[in-house]
Amino acid sequence: MSSQKILIVPKHVITANEKNEIYYDKAVEIIDGTISAFVNKDKIDYGNYDGEIYNVPELTLIPGFIQTHVHLCQTLFRGLADDLELLDWLQKRIFPYEMAHSFESLKISAQLGIHELQTSGTTTILDMGTINHQEAVFESLIESKMRAFSGKCMVDENELLPEFKESTEESLKSSYELAKKYHNVAGGKIKYAFAPRFVLSCSGKLLKETFNMLSDFPGSLFHSHTSENKDEVEEVRRRYNMENVEYFESLGVLSERTVLAHGIHVSESERKTLKRTETRIAHCPSANLKLGSGIANIPQYLEDGVSISLGADGPPCNNNLSMFKEMRLAALIQKPIHGSTSMDATTVFRLATIEGAKALHIDDLTGSIEVGKKADLVLLDLNKPNQSLLDEDKNLYSDIVYSAGKENVRDVMIEGEWVVRNGKSLVYDEHELVEQGRKELKELLERARI
Repeated sequence: MSSQKILIVPKHVITANEKNEIYYDKAVEIIDGTISAFVNKDKIDYGNYDGEIYNVPELTLIPGFIQTHVHLCQTLFRGLADDLELLDWLQKRIFPYEMAHSFESLKISAQLGIHELQTSGTTTILDMGTINHQEAVFESLIESKMRAFSGKCMVDENELLPEFKESTEESLKSSYELAKKYHNVAGGKIKYAFAPRFVLSCSGKLLKETFNMLSDFPGSLFHSHTSENKDEVEEVRRRYNMENVEYFESLGVLSERTVLAHGIHVSESERKTLKRTETRIAHCPSANLKLGSGIANIPQYLEDGVSISLGADGPPCNNNLSMFKEMRLAALIQKPIHGSTSMDATTVFRLATIEGAKALHIDDLTGSIEVGKKADLVLLDLNKPNQSLLDEDKNLYSDIVYSAGKENVRDVMIEGEWVVRNGKSLVYDEHELVEQGRKELKELLERARI
């Protein structure tokens, strides 16, 4: 069987490697989904090259974005849970909607989310599912060619909506069975992430036994939320006489395999614990602002050496899944607090790419453009009116982080396969997604009756 060979010849290659190198004179060669070489542009024999040449001298090549906290199951609820704080948001809207999901509504929710993510340049996600029908999410991920970690949401205690939970034993058993079925499928692109929701919805037994299951699935993750909202933190203190991170540590569930979303309301001691245990924090600036939760002290986390990466969180607490918006906000919201030089564009770009890969332990596969890594790549058109008009190309990180958006995404490739060309999905028919989504949402709202 002959190998698939592609040569991408862009204007620039922003590598996100350890030296933050940007290549102006090189093309990227891909063989069977893996970056095989950098080729000097002046050495290319266009007439005799034994593969596909994608000559795009007006486009900029970057690594695909990596989002380390999303909820595909919630895409269908966009715009239906606005202007609420976290616990009300969960109790009055999100838990009832998630409980009302059918297999079909969950699948279209996942597809709508994946479509939006891919067409805005995201090629890898860490997703938290819902309690029921998680197979629908995995099927959608596999069909879409996405690189992803996902797992069913685990809830065995729920004072906010008591009927939205399952027994500890059932939650553990079903999660384990799903991990056996889906971990490392699709040639290893899909991996399992065990997903206990947060401290207030999980027993200590569930959290501990879930963490212990990681050892049976090398490469899997423990994915939860922490210290997002002041009322949440107060309730954890009331129940356990501990801070959120302290409670996680007391159960022994913090490690380099643990990814916790948010981490806004944490003490200096908790930050030290996160650093010592190598726990990862997924920063979700848009959702944190929209829910009124607060602003995580990301500059301090970075100074302390805590792993930080970015995610859009769920569409009902963000209303958008674009990494461009997360990068821009991640930079801007810190500047009034820490000064205008904090969270510079290069740092933020790395959080959206290679640091996300490191957080998920897949930086040997993706997150930067280097020989031997998978071809998870995005081509941006930075020649649009929303960009700097300088010819010197000195503003590339600024252009991407502060100015660019989905409209600048031209093409997207995951492991050497195109999923977006000329801004259009090759996976989904957008019109069909919208029509099917409307139908399933109408039926879901009838089931939810809120």
